[in-house]
Amino acid sequence: MDSKTIFEEIKHTNEIGQEFWSARELFAVLEYIKWDKFLNVIDKAKQACKNSGLEQEDHFPHVEKLVEIGSGAKRDIGDIHLSRYACYLIIQNADPSKEVVALGQTYFAVQTRKQEVLEESFGKLQNEEDKRLFLRKEMVEHNKQLADAAKSAGVIQPWEYAVFQNHGYMGLYNGLGAKEIHTKKGLKKSQNILDHMGSTELAANLFRATQTEDKLRRENIKGKNKANRTHYEVGQKVRQTIKELGGTMPEDLPTEDSIKKIESSVKKSLISGKDKK
Repeated sequence: MDSKTIFEEIKHTNEIGQEFWSARELFAVLEYIKWDKFLNVIDKAKQACKNSGLEQEDHFPHVEKLVEIGSGAKRDIGDIHLSRYACYLIIQNADPSKEVVALGQTYFAVQTRKQEVLEESFGKLQNEEDKRLFLRKEMVEHNKQLADAAKSAGVIQPWEYAVFQNHGYMGLYNGLGAKEIHTKKGLKKSQNILDHMGSTELAANLFRATQTEDKLRRENIKGKNKANRTHYEVGQKVRQTIKELGGTMPEDLPTEDSIKKIESSVKKSLISGKDKK
């Protein structure tokens, strides 16, 4: 049993890009038979959330869930959209004798800590240059993971991957591919687009990459055309989120100096600091 697969398969993303899990689906995966018994576990998790000083509604919002009861009639049996942290707390309070619960403890503990570390690290950054360096490094790592997910979907050749990447850009940049973005940003063909993005634009592209990788794996998408379409649609979704939040569209964000200059400056400072010791 693969803990990552079973819990990733039931993960959802809402209209503003936030991940969540359905309590009804988690109930089934954790092999509970009675909903009332699982609600007791959720209540314990809610109390732990409250004891941590966090708002329960932010992590356990109640929603409608309609089911057919015959003759076209429907009944609301209710559901809860759980944050990753909520799932972590539920798993900690679930029946430890179940193998799937043990797997869940590993999955949610590791993934929650990873997210905490990432947010803590980014939150400590004081200036734009540091944020750019941090996000550019994350982009490198997640592009590797995206390439691996695309390969599993059938995007094999280098030129196929270039086409795949272009679809993601076109979704996010309102139809503009890499070539058009270069032109609009005033970049030379040899210059890497990502190296000239500010932190806001890098963050949007990082979200595009992580969500595409997640969707390719979660839905086990196969075939180059389907992979390309998925990347395009995720790019569009990220763009729509930016629009709804009143943000500046990525193609309209300013072109920054190459991040290579910042990296070079940091290295010189480190070397200079060592020389003084």
